Amino acid sequence: MKAVSSVTWQNHSLLMEFMFLAYPSTPELRILVFLGISLVYALVITGNVLIVLTIQSEVRLHTPMYYLLGSLSRVEVCYTAVVVPHMMANTLKTQKTITLVGCATQMAFLIGLGSSDCFLLAAMAYDRYVAICHPLQYPLIMTLTLCVRLVVASVVIGFFLSVQLAAFIFSLPFCRAQGIEHFFCDAPPMMQLVCANSHIHEYSVLMAATLAIAVPFFFIVASYGFIVSAVLRIHSAAGRSRAFSTCSSHLTVVLLQYGCCAFMYLRPSSSYSPKKDQLLSLVYTLGTPLLNPLIYTLRNNEMKGALGRVLTRNHLSLNR
Repeated sequence: MKAVSSVTWQNHSLLMEFMFLAYPSTPELRILVFLGISLVYALVITGNVLIVLTIQSEVRLHTPMYYLLGSLSRVEVCYTAVVVPHMMANTLKTQKTITLVGCATQMAFLIGLGSSDCFLLAAMAYDRYVAICHPLQYPLIMTLTLCVRLVVASVVIGFFLSVQLAAFIFSLPFCRAQGIEHFFCDAPPMMQLVCANSHIHEYSVLMAATLAIAVPFFFIVASYGFIVSAVLRIHSAAGRSRAFSTCSSHLTVVLLQYGCCAFMYLRPSSSYSPKKDQLLSLVYTLGTPLLNPLIYTLRNNEMKGALGRVLTRNHLSLNR
């Protein structure tokens, strides 16, 4: 009987659908939300694609720092593409449902790309550490081969952790009420639907989140510890200011990224609040990818100059 019930549960699980409950029900409000999300999404794609194209077309930006920045922008484009078009479609649809397999796939890609972001930020911190603490050895250490390996390792580790986490969560039994108090499939709202005693499961999810968030953050903090120590030994005030300015954009993005991720994932399930988490989810799926290109362009004179040259060249070519 146990074997039969197990097979029945598995068959039922494969056919299970979840319904998103966070979307507005008023038609006028749904249209406003759709237009707002569409506008922000267009800005996110435009900003990150411009960074990638600028880095590719400007020879002086063919350096390890900008190679890693371009990789970060590519991941941001993919990250938003996993969730935002689905959110836009759900905003207009009457039935906002997703299958179990679709939900698991969305979560795996969402967390995988988000984790890759975290590891890429750690790689960028290492690049700044080598540039400031070992400037003479920088060309020998930060080679193109190492940069490619860092990017590939960031993506592989991110997806390895996310697939393990998604497989674990979706192997648990879900309750009959399959309404998700969220805009998309993410670990915290999905854990609220688990029927089994979830304390052990919560610790397992927390451990996976710690590996994806806390470990790269530790490397970032360690890198900046060495950077601050090295900068404080510079006698020239202008030299110290120049060294810190090369890190300011990266530090701002790190605080935004890790602030949202830590609040969302590194906490017990008992503190889960659907309304707060829904608002926070919009910040880290739309707000952070929108602010990243702005921070890296507005606070980086080299990037601003290169972007201006690229836009000018394109404008002149269109007018010919």
